[in-house]
Amino acid sequence: MSGRNVLTVAALALMLAACGKPGEGGSTTAPASEDLMKVARDQFKALPASYKDIPGNTATEDQIKLGAMLYHDPRLSGSHALSCASCHNIGLGGGDDASFSIGHKWQQGGRNAPTVLNAVFNTAQFWDGRAKDLFEQAGGPMVNPIEMNSPKEHVAEQLKSIPGYADAFAKAFPTDKDPVSLGNAQTAIAAFESTLITPNAPFDQYLAGKADALNADQKAGLKLFVDKGCAACHNGMNIGGGMYAKFGVVEAPGAKYLPAGDKGREGVTHDVTDAYSFKVPTLRNVTLTAPYFHTGSVWDLSEAVRVMGKAQLGQQLSNDEVTKIVAFLGTLKGDQPKVEVPILPPSGPQTTRPERN
Repeated sequence: MSGRNVLTVAALALMLAACGKPGEGGSTTAPASEDLMKVARDQFKALPASYKDIPGNTATEDQIKLGAMLYHDPRLSGSHALSCASCHNIGLGGGDDASFSIGHKWQQGGRNAPTVLNAVFNTAQFWDGRAKDLFEQAGGPMVNPIEMNSPKEHVAEQLKSIPGYADAFAKAFPTDKDPVSLGNAQTAIAAFESTLITPNAPFDQYLAGKADALNADQKAGLKLFVDKGCAACHNGMNIGGGMYAKFGVVEAPGAKYLPAGDKGREGVTHDVTDAYSFKVPTLRNVTLTAPYFHTGSVWDLSEAVRVMGKAQLGQQLSNDEVTKIVAFLGTLKGDQPKVEVPILPPSGPQTTRPERN
């Protein structure tokens, strides 16, 4: 049995323990306020006030500054029309408000763009977890022919052709003899992305002991979220992002939500038991990140909750239950990153011009 499936079986066991048999209701006895807070603290963790490190690298301010420039620079794409920020717009909850992102020559990606906000706390990146961290993730879209279409060997050449980047890379990587490289560009982008966190959500305040940070409906929604089994997968600091799970643990949700051709994690592991498994998405700022699911097929959060109730838990949630769970999910919106769009260095005479056809 793969590691992913161990997690999925464990998650299902937790769901069934929380819910009874699929289709049965959860506990109806509301705990005392202090008991609910204890339950929440056992399963969730507040975001830190700030963060800037990635595995293997303690980010410097110069790296973060360079990363912000590269994140917003469309010249890292073949058309000079796309940047990291095109699909991961910080002003749109870290996504792009589209079912599928538009890439090179108007091609469309095959999955919804996940939010970049708090992505540093995920166990892996992309829906199928093919990138182990932000460093690996940062290199993917730049060289992908459907996305930014910048050949791997071209990235460093393009950056070296822009005179203003020489000093910025030298400051960010002072011990490197040849600091302008694709690897260093990835490190800088990852360093910047690691700062894009959203602390101080009402739920974080609640976890810190502020009982009135959540109102009665939101607390009822939190209790339902735990009792129904949602927290079996959506837990920890990122309220998700820490494991893989089959979409349709109890009941296949239908082709609208789960097209047969996209088998998710199986495409990475080549293990048939990973078919239709995906990284559990973070629910942080979920009210800002529609449309939902890897298919981007649902624009209404209430519908997404209903689909998950049936597909993952085998339960037909009532209108009242859905309303209260959605009320709780609204408490996961934190302080949004304050990012100043950087002024980019001008192109040089050797800078490759945009592709036009």
